[in-house]
Amino acid sequence: MDLLALADFNLVARHGGFGRAARAAGRPKATLSRRVAELEAALDLRLFERGARVLKLTQEGRALYERTGTLLTELDETAAAIASGGDRPRGRLRVSAPLLFSQIAMGKLAAAFALKYPDVRLEVTTEDRAVDMVEEGYDLVIRVSPDPDESLVGRIFLRDRLVVVASPSLKRPAGKSAVPAVIRGASDQSLAWEVTRPAGRSRFAVDPVLRLSSLVMVRDAVRAGVGAGRLPLSLVSQDLAAGTLIHWGDVDAPEITLWTLYPSRRLLSARVSAFLDFLKEAFPKGTPEELAAYIGN
Repeated sequence: MDLLALADFNLVARHGGFGRAARAAGRPKATLSRRVAELEAALDLRLFERGARVLKLTQEGRALYERTGTLLTELDETAAAIASGGDRPRGRLRVSAPLLFSQIAMGKLAAAFALKYPDVRLEVTTEDRAVDMVEEGYDLVIRVSPDPDESLVGRIFLRDRLVVVASPSLKRPAGKSAVPAVIRGASDQSLAWEVTRPAGRSRFAVDPVLRLSSLVMVRDAVRAGVGAGRLPLSLVSQDLAAGTLIHWGDVDAPEITLWTLYPSRRLLSARVSAFLDFLKEAFPKGTPEELAAYIGN
């Protein structure tokens, strides 16, 4: 495959037309059109649907663009790094991160990373949904306890666990009486919580008096004494140390793990490797207490 023709195809696909691509690159429109036609002939595929005013990628064209665009960018960045005499991270780094982690830590992390690596243009998007890394152009995603995905590889960089906490003013439940509870989201229909304490396991009924969409909101409501709440230890560790919240027990649930994920078929760029190392430096042990300390500093 002609790499120069492939690069021209990606240029046209990225800008959405021959004219816009020609103006952006300062090259003749006819040259770009000819090079793309030669690539289509060599592959025996139609890569664009050409209309009177609209140029659209075909299904085959989109697949080729998604699979080669990032690779060509990495080749350009590698060549630039070699020409400059080093492999210093540079270029755009797109990261998708979950809502809670973004709210409590990502701003501080992103700022410190930007100061350490000024040649990297970091872009962080906050979302809890499963993203298509290739189609949406992400270099790396951070996810909470993700489902297995054969197309992705990654590593755990933080661990956490759920605990039940309450204000000191709220009495522990006795007998079969229900305790007022602050619940995250409308889908949680729990009528009872099970916790583990040094004295053993216990179960108590709950009465959801408040439903909120964010764990940060749940924590703030629990602090105010509205009810007990199930929260990540990292989010309430400092409250427990200060005595503003009381630990009622650990929730009987799987451990919470935060993963960094990236496509398995792609060589790691210098900027992705730098970001992974940066997270490791920020959380060397990966404990809830480390995250709590990072948030509090």
